[in-house]
Amino acid sequence: MSTLVSIASSPDHASLAAQRVRALPVLVIFPHNQCNCRCVMCDIWRVREAQQITPADLELQMASIRELGVKWVVFSGGEPQLNEKWSCLARMLRAAGSRITLLTAGLLLHSQAHAVVNAVDDVIVSLDGPPAIHNSIRRVKDAFEQLEVGVRALRQLRPEIPVRARCTVQRANHRALRAVLQTAKEMGLTSISFLAADVTSTAFNRTEPWPPNRVNRVTLDSEEVAALETEIELLVHEHQADLDSGFVAESAGKFRLIARHFRAQLQQAEHLAPRCNAPWVSAVIEASGDVRPCFFQPVLGNIHRRSLPEIVNGPEALWFRANLDVRSNPVCQRCVCSLHITRQEP
Repeated sequence: MSTLVSIASSPDHASLAAQRVRALPVLVIFPHNQCNCRCVMCDIWRVREAQQITPADLELQMASIRELGVKWVVFSGGEPQLNEKWSCLARMLRAAGSRITLLTAGLLLHSQAHAVVNAVDDVIVSLDGPPAIHNSIRRVKDAFEQLEVGVRALRQLRPEIPVRARCTVQRANHRALRAVLQTAKEMGLTSISFLAADVTSTAFNRTEPWPPNRVNRVTLDSEEVAALETEIELLVHEHQADLDSGFVAESAGKFRLIARHFRAQLQQAEHLAPRCNAPWVSAVIEASGDVRPCFFQPVLGNIHRRSLPEIVNGPEALWFRANLDVRSNPVCQRCVCSLHITRQEP
């Protein structure tokens, strides 16, 4: 069950007024709450009761989305393509002037290729390794093959569409980052980014943090962190041109922070919060209608009961932002994903 953020303490009026969001450039939407992969680092595949955002749900929020000046909408989840009306949602948002990104595991790209190329501006696919590693992590025997066929279908229909990859670094692939990069090149992808696996939050359908036995299946021990550090240095040395060109999204410094994250899990380094202002520039709407300031922080409200502006500028949200110190917040300190963009007026 989602937890609504408490408003027990009372910052002064001026402090709360300063937290008001007048423009929300980024909006993440989960069109569906289930997934067709069974990834070792995620529990979304365990969801049994399907929930989804309908065109009627979205229509009730379209005036609010325009009011907040949403420029970029990311469809995430869950697997967005499990929602039979996801492309309708995308077209509604594009008509309002938003750029649409589809973040997908890629198993349905081939069968829905026409809908994808006609409804979105770009695609981000999950790529966790060369074929054998990727399929093992996804726990779908031909996940890589389905992804590859799907990407090829998109390229045939719309050669210029950006298709980027995102790799979640974890125990099963920590020695294969260069192989992941090479696989992305061979697939003809636009770029690739890397992030550490999250093993501490209650995101990804975890009703509570994982117990140690689950954490240990995904995170790294001391020897494996050392191997990851070696792999990162080799990647930086051998693929500096790819970092310079932007094919690899991370700088050498950001790569090393991935290894530091795993060191911190072992209490061999301090947890270091990334530079992030997501709660001031973005929001996440889950398939249930719950709204969060980011993937990992508590629920602030629900679109079935209030409009999006009423939620992001409601008392719960204002209190949350007024009291949030990203550098010291324990959730932020363990965060594997951050967003930082300049705040703008709508």
